[in-house]
Amino acid sequence: MRVAVIDCGTNTIRLLVADPGEGDSLVEVDRRLELVRLGQDVDATHRFHPDALARTFTAVEKYAERVHELEVERVRFLATSAARDVSNGEELFDGVRSRLGVEVEVISGDEEARLSFLGALSGGPVSEGPVLVMDVGGGSTELILGDLDGSVRVARSLDMGSVRIRERFLAGDPPASSEVAEARDFVDGLLDGCGVPVGEARTWIGVAGTATSLSAMSQGLHTYDRSRVHNSLVRADELNPLCDSLLRTSVDDVMKAYPTLERLRAEVICAGALIVSRVAARVRAPMTVRETDILDGATLELLRR
Repeated sequence: MRVAVIDCGTNTIRLLVADPGEGDSLVEVDRRLELVRLGQDVDATHRFHPDALARTFTAVEKYAERVHELEVERVRFLATSAARDVSNGEELFDGVRSRLGVEVEVISGDEEARLSFLGALSGGPVSEGPVLVMDVGGGSTELILGDLDGSVRVARSLDMGSVRIRERFLAGDPPASSEVAEARDFVDGLLDGCGVPVGEARTWIGVAGTATSLSAMSQGLHTYDRSRVHNSLVRADELNPLCDSLLRTSVDDVMKAYPTLERLRAEVICAGALIVSRVAARVRAPMTVRETDILDGATLELLRR
């Protein structure tokens, strides 16, 4: 049975089409990503902006066409942080239903964390536990501490993401030092109070766009290459200077220095990097970056059904 999952986040909307593989695995047929910034101004207004909905619906129409071309039998459409925070969610739900013919599933932070952990572990063997999976999205960050057998010890979804932190705290381009300090204090407060003992982790896996972008940037890639990003290691002595540099650099200069970044990613990467750097300050392991995440976890679950 061929299935598809669409993950509609705060900054991106992604598609994965897959067939069942051997054992408990999937065979990727197609994988796509569009930067749509659905969460534009959501932190301040608690409503989807009309421009953000228009960008999102354009991407949904492309995905609907692709799903039809590939003769997909079952489709699942997930919405995460931005859709949990708005008063006009029906505009998204109606638009997706009319274009794709499926209902939007607004999943909880806990469900988002569970699927992220499942997807992260599907990306290859892990030799040492406990495992910390970190998914820095546009509106929220999921932290999941679990074991090698896939069981979750504790998981939290925190209301901090690259778009949310950028819009709320980092107004300057580049941000002022006072803005950075305020954002760092906010992130530290959430991490210290979240109840996830990240310091116990022996393996740290970073998934989703912030982590994968930082890997590509640290490697100096001029063209994004998933095969080089997947299972790459980013050590603290590489990560921290990169994060500090991004917070001191304008968006235009970031794009000149790192050609793998599209503008909607470049505008918020400094905020995502700040979150990653504060997690790194609490974890003794280097960050293993994986391309498999919530999208893969949800697809595996759909195939199991």
